[in-house]
Amino acid sequence: MDFTIKIYITLLESLQSHGFFFQTFENFIKSPKNKVIILRHDVDKLPQNSLKFAQIQHKMSIRGTYYFRAVPGSWDAQIIKKIANLGHKIGYHYENLAVFKGNMEKSLENFKTNLEKFRELAPVTTICMHGSPRYKYDNKLLWEKYNYRDYGIIGEPHFDIDFNKVLYLTDTGRRWDGWKVSVRDKIPQQEKWINQGLVFRSTRNIIEAANELKLPNQIMFTFHPQRWTDNFIFWTKELILQSSKNIVKKFFFVR
Repeated sequence: MDFTIKIYITLLESLQSHGFFFQTFENFIKSPKNKVIILRHDVDKLPQNSLKFAQIQHKMSIRGTYYFRAVPGSWDAQIIKKIANLGHKIGYHYENLAVFKGNMEKSLENFKTNLEKFRELAPVTTICMHGSPRYKYDNKLLWEKYNYRDYGIIGEPHFDIDFNKVLYLTDTGRRWDGWKVSVRDKIPQQEKWINQGLVFRSTRNIIEAANELKLPNQIMFTFHPQRWTDNFIFWTKELILQSSKNIVKKFFFVR
């Protein structure tokens, strides 16, 4: 079975054993390692799953960044503080343009308000847009008019990572080739990675590539921890739900 805690731990152990260093996005921006995993987590819902991830990483001396949305299904002040206290970084998973239907001014004011609320719980120096696939608004377009650096933000992965050097792997769509059903989590270099054979369907495929020394030296992983569980009922529910969503996105939203 894929997307279990057991295989997640196996993935981390495999990457560690082959000399990869784990960095938060902030630390990568400031001082990137030569052989590195940038560990990113989008906390769309079920924040308790993210706490489980954070605890596992803490035991392995691994640090990552957790991007929380400012919505009830993601926001949990106590969990945010617990994850920060384990040594991880907290970021804001913003979706303001979608919430305010493209209104730039209201979106910026809401961004600033939410950012300050997060900073009452933990330092926040990086942000990452939420895809909001049901809406026509691309949240990262907010920065065509404004500059997030004016608000103490040093990085946003879509703008501040050179994907000519860094491979991007994400479990979007509950699959590692999820760009096929992704509305906005797309990288222009994807075609190059396909030609290089850096395409994976399962977590086991990634582990095999690591063991065979076929992975590049710099990779950003994006995990959605709500998708990972050892509970068979929850695992099956997430499989069915995400498979259905993928079909809808592919036929009605993906361009």
